[in-house]
Amino acid sequence: MAVFMQSLLSGILIGGVYALIGIGLTLIFGVMRVINFAHGDILMVGMYLTYLAFTSHFGIDPFVSVLITFPLMFLFGGFLQKVFINRVLNAVAQNQILLTIGLGLIMSNTVMLIFTSDYKILSTSYSSSTFQVGGGVSVSVPLLISFLITSVITVALYWFLLKTDTGQAIRATAQDRDAAQLMGINVKRMSIIAFGLGSALAGTAGALISPTYYIFPQVGSVFTLKAFVITVLGGMGSVVGATLGGILIGITESLSAVYISSGWKDVIVFVLFLLVLLFKPSGLMGKSRT
Repeated sequence: MAVFMQSLLSGILIGGVYALIGIGLTLIFGVMRVINFAHGDILMVGMYLTYLAFTSHFGIDPFVSVLITFPLMFLFGGFLQKVFINRVLNAVAQNQILLTIGLGLIMSNTVMLIFTSDYKILSTSYSSSTFQVGGGVSVSVPLLISFLITSVITVALYWFLLKTDTGQAIRATAQDRDAAQLMGINVKRMSIIAFGLGSALAGTAGALISPTYYIFPQVGSVFTLKAFVITVLGGMGSVVGATLGGILIGITESLSAVYISSGWKDVIVFVLFLLVLLFKPSGLMGKSRT
């Protein structure tokens, strides 16, 4: 029982960060209907920004660096949308896919040229710290802090989307781009903000997992795949679905690693993904889209 509770708790904590990755991708897709294959590489850039902040003269803590990473990645995402993505919004899906794959390759190879392909590790005083919560169950301090920060960001994002004029305009653009434009909403501006927010969320997720994950230029491909599984599992365009999908993937990975094999955990995740596609193609919280 203790092993099960330990695995469940660990899965929920890492699933919260996965959810942040999925929310960023689903926000971009919901507003622009763009399939962003560079999402994981944007996360990777966030990881390297955190690494630079930590190894700089100031030695900024990875979790504190979120205050720097979030706005910088928002600006970076807005730049990518304005200069590149905006040009293929009305193009066929293949062109969008090829463009985002190309942007991802440029990011990963540029980082490789600057930092080489060597693995980087952020070793903090609390990287391996844990505390007991009873019943033989321990909690990882960095995972708990990551989950708490993720929760705050997610709640703030929900409030922004539901209560602010800009957030409502983003939701209106996601529901019907043409109708939103007819109602006077600047859909191009909303697209830039949505892509910026999606990139900021991905970069922030990168900062949050930096203390517990290896940093290397090709790490983005791993998280791009996870982001798509989370987004499709929760329902394309559904922020709530992405949150549930991320936590579900985290729990599935954690339980699979303990009760089956750590080498099979990704296989189990993709089996779950295929089952959802077979029996509920629109995802847990999504609706079929044309």
